[in-house]
Amino acid sequence: MDQLFRAFRVHQDESGFRSGVEHLNVSTLPDADVTVKVHYSSVNYKDGLASIPEGKIVKTYPFIPGIDLAGEVMASRDTRFQPGDRVLCTGYGLGVSHEGGFAEVARVPGDWLVALPEGLTAREAMAIGTAGFTATLSVRRLLDNGLAPGQGPVLVLGATGGVGSMAVAILSRLGFAVTAVTGKPEAREKLTAFGAAEVLSREEAASGAKGVLGKERWAAIVDPVGGAMTADLLKSVQYGGSVALSGLTGGGAIETSVYPFILRGVNLLGIDSVFCPEPLRHQLWKLLAGDWKPERVLTAGVTEYPLEQLPEALNTVLAGKAVGRQVISFIN
Repeated sequence: MDQLFRAFRVHQDESGFRSGVEHLNVSTLPDADVTVKVHYSSVNYKDGLASIPEGKIVKTYPFIPGIDLAGEVMASRDTRFQPGDRVLCTGYGLGVSHEGGFAEVARVPGDWLVALPEGLTAREAMAIGTAGFTATLSVRRLLDNGLAPGQGPVLVLGATGGVGSMAVAILSRLGFAVTAVTGKPEAREKLTAFGAAEVLSREEAASGAKGVLGKERWAAIVDPVGGAMTADLLKSVQYGGSVALSGLTGGGAIETSVYPFILRGVNLLGIDSVFCPEPLRHQLWKLLAGDWKPERVLTAGVTEYPLEQLPEALNTVLAGKAVGRQVISFIN
């Protein structure tokens, strides 16, 4: 297949680190079962790390980042997919060890693809993306561990970010009273629009968490932040409550004690959306197209960029200034 396409590519060689939009030939893409014409991608924190030399995400160069994509099948050796099928891809090695979604064309294994469910457009799927899928998996794990409306407020950390904003919208839609935590006071109105019943600063959320255990405040916590904040807030989870931990922007270490676990039966749930098993992955995307669709963020919390403005979007997410979701459009 001799065809040129645009892609954002990063290089690191004897000339140093550089990145930008290039024209490439489809024949240079890795061999994989399905060739996809990409309509939209999205910008996640991991993508930001892939765009800088110290990010420690990309192992081989040159490379096309982008851990999400949605579009239309162009060619397929996998009998499950035919030209014209609408598909999405998140997780696995996409944009990390396998050329990613910041390109007009991508080749991926069929096992990585999900048929775009009815009720979702490609743009909406990418506004959700890995961040929204991680939020959905977090909520699912909390429900599986006994969370139900009426037990008390659910705390969402990093609420203006991709995982946090989607978690606020999904939990609110499911009938939970959501307390959103943010370091951006100017984002209070936006978080309320996403569905938060209350918005707190980080200091307000962690107040009363001194000593071995604090007052029981939170029925559950969605935590894409990690670090010291996680350790503090574990002390304030209600008896039998759970913390769904999916990120490390606040740090990779948690210094805590056993007391929340052995005196209150608190559950610390690890959330990994990258290798989420295929049956659950398909089930969650169907929920996102239906009863769990995060309409409030999809309506009011999405910023769209053309590929040429991707560096601006990457800088925004790395600086922690993104509110809601950022999508990259390849639709001319």
